[in-house]
Amino acid sequence: MADIQKILEEKYNEYNTFDFIESDPICVPHMFTKKENVEIAGFLTAAISWGLRQTIIKNAIKLMLLMDNEPYDFITNASEKELLKLESFVYRTFKSIDLQFFIHALRHICIHFGGLHELMTKVYFQKSDLKYSLMELHRVFFQLPHPVRTEKHLANVGKGASAKRLNMFLRWMVRTDTSGVDFGLWTDIPASALYIPLDVHTGRVARDLGLLRRGQNDWKAVEELTGNLRKFDPDDPVKYDFALFGMGAFEGN
Repeated sequence: MADIQKILEEKYNEYNTFDFIESDPICVPHMFTKKENVEIAGFLTAAISWGLRQTIIKNAIKLMLLMDNEPYDFITNASEKELLKLESFVYRTFKSIDLQFFIHALRHICIHFGGLHELMTKVYFQKSDLKYSLMELHRVFFQLPHPVRTEKHLANVGKGASAKRLNMFLRWMVRTDTSGVDFGLWTDIPASALYIPLDVHTGRVARDLGLLRRGQNDWKAVEELTGNLRKFDPDDPVKYDFALFGMGAFEGN
């Protein structure tokens, strides 16, 4: 295991650099400095983060432009007429009908719960486990009447989903280090509480390294892999996301 940790540390240092930002969807929330804009831009970008990374970035930037590059103000204040601008947006199976509900749900969370940070932090303090924060987010998100089709665009860890995109969003918001890639805006949630954003790349490399035995990329696999990564760095286990993803996506491992 010492050899595996050495590999992960080397690859973490190789990929966790400021240059990583430009080619990763995290570049979209990096367009903003206001905390609320970073959160909303990050959440919406993460929501459509599947497929080719450059295509994700292109469409997330398009979405920011549709919101006048003021995502938080748009979420909280856009009129029904202004929301019509979103009818032109589509990314793969994420249609304008899904986007418009996302806007209404996020507005509901901002107005009634104080925002994503406040909602998820409150539950984290009660349970000390971000799994329950993700479950509460899903419950609150779909409190409003919504198209059934939209439910597939927000993972439900209560039903075993791996929640790759939500865990990636949480990594962006919570982690911080000297590289400046992740934002570290949610300082009241420790990096030790994060779960690995599990996708085909991280899962394949983790299995090759003997860090993951479960065959499915589901929540049980997330817990297994995160638990093993915590043995290497209990304070910041998800830093190895850079290593596992980089080895899988860029090196063909």
